[in-house]
Amino acid sequence: MAFIEKFLGNRVEIPEDRRYHVKQGLWAKPENQEIVFGLTEPALVLIGGVNDIDWLVQEDKTVVEREDVVFAITGKIMYLHTPVKGAIQFNPEIKQNPSVVGNDPYDNGWLFKIRPDTPLESILGSLADAHEYIENLKKSEGCKNPEGLKGGVSSICKAVYSGIREQKI
Repeated sequence: MAFIEKFLGNRVEIPEDRRYHVKQGLWAKPENQEIVFGLTEPALVLIGGVNDIDWLVQEDKTVVEREDVVFAITGKIMYLHTPVKGAIQFNPEIKQNPSVVGNDPYDNGWLFKIRPDTPLESILGSLADAHEYIENLKKSEGCKNPEGLKGGVSSICKAVYSGIREQKI
């Protein structure tokens, strides 16, 4: 297990036994002939957790790569798409209890499984390993603001927060 000690004021875990879809913050793990996907701890910290979740496609449907399949309400509305083509199945537990996604992201909080049309090895090979994912996270707001300071660390964020603080309403 790899860790980032300070990521927006949190310690986050990145399992080394998985692959990662960096752009969406999804982890991927082979299970029999399927690939299980879920949100990573760093992604959950960046989006502020999951408050509600719903499916955008029917279970067992064959989805195409980059098709939106999950609708999540976080601090904002978020759509997640499939990184691969294949038949999809969703985790029924998280629809009833979305907090499982944040409380147990790498186990019971998985989002969906896909039985791909192509060999698992080629799909998993196209995803980042834990080291590559961590290197990418180093460029994110989470590592640029390790203490989780309000207003972030960019000059634009600081200017906006300063301007809001000084407004007379």
